[in-house]
Formats: sequence, structure tokens, C-alpha cells
Amino acid sequence: MAFIGQLWLPILLSGFLVFIMSALIWTVLKWHNSEWHGLANQDAVRAALKTSDPAPGLYMLPYSTNDKERHSKEFMAKVEEGPSAMLTVMPRGHMNMGAFMAKSLVINWVVSLFVAYVAWHAYKNAVAPPSYLGVFRVVGAMGFMCYSFASLQDSVWFSRPWKSWVLQACDALLFGLLMGGTFGWLWPR
Repeated sequence: MAFIGQLWLPILLSGFLVFIMSALIWTVLKWHNSEWHGLANQDAVRAALKTSDPAPGLYMLPYSTNDKERHSKEFMAKVEEGPSAMLTVMPRGHMNMGAFMAKSLVINWVVSLFVAYVAWHAYKNAVAPPSYLGVFRVVGAMGFMCYSFASLQDSVWFSRPWKSWVLQACDALLFGLLMGGTFGWLWPR
């Protein structure tokens, strides 16, 4: 845990800078707005969902509870007929942006903490202190991986459009650059 005592400032600052960059991406650049689409008959879909009153959570259409049903002719016909969907139902009411923003900041700090842990161990036995560029490369690459690779599975398994992952990878590249620059600048010498 010695790395925390040495790297607490770049951990906190890089997490905060990633938070600020993310906010700018969503509120100023708005390149993620193109990912989302409305349904032509969204009022009818909302009315249909409202009748079943689903609790917040993850849902799948068509849905089956067991393998036998999933392989039945009736279920396969539903799959072929479509539509197939994965649906996230959120709690009713306005989004609590303060809570979402706080959770996002904490997640950024957790990512920075784990990146710091790996970078610290990569350099702790070095004969000379690592250079700015050396720290920048290691931390920047890990930051990019943390913020981009986890969402790859959403495109592979859950039909999230690849364009969405590319946009997230662009975000992750900026986040990695910020993290690398912050750690390179503040790395103990």
C-alpha cells in the first residue's frame, strides 16, 4: 500500500480530470448523442411496458426461463419473427444527476488507484526514476484499456453497435492521455 502514499495526488487528480473530460464530452462535444434513437411508435411501446409495470432491471425479448423452452419451436418462431431486444428499465422520475456524477467520480478514482498500483509495481525496482514519457506510456495505455476494453463485450454479446464502442474508445483515448500526463507529471522523482 506504499504506492498510495506516493501516488495519492496523481490518483485523485487524474480521476477528477477524467471526470471533467467526460462531462465535457457529454455536455459540450455531445458525440454520443448520435448513438441513441427513438422508436417510431414510442408512445405505444411505453404504454405496453407500463401495463406490465416492470421493476428497474434488465429484460430480454423474447425471454425464456429454461433451455427446454428456449429450444422449442414456439420460442424459435418468436426469435425469427422478431423483434429481439435487451431492455434496461430505470427507476421512475428524473435522473438524480448528482448521485450519478458522484458514482462516476468514485469509479474514476478506483480506476486510477488500480492503474497506479500496476505502474508502481512496474517501476518500483527501477535503478533510476522513470522518465515522464515512460510513466506516460504505461499509465496512458492502462487508462485506455480500462476505459475501453470492458465495453467491448457489450458489442460482442449484446448487439451494442460497434460505432458506440468506437466512440467510447475515443473517450478512453482522451482519458488515457489525461491519466498518463498527470501521472508522468506528478510521479515521485
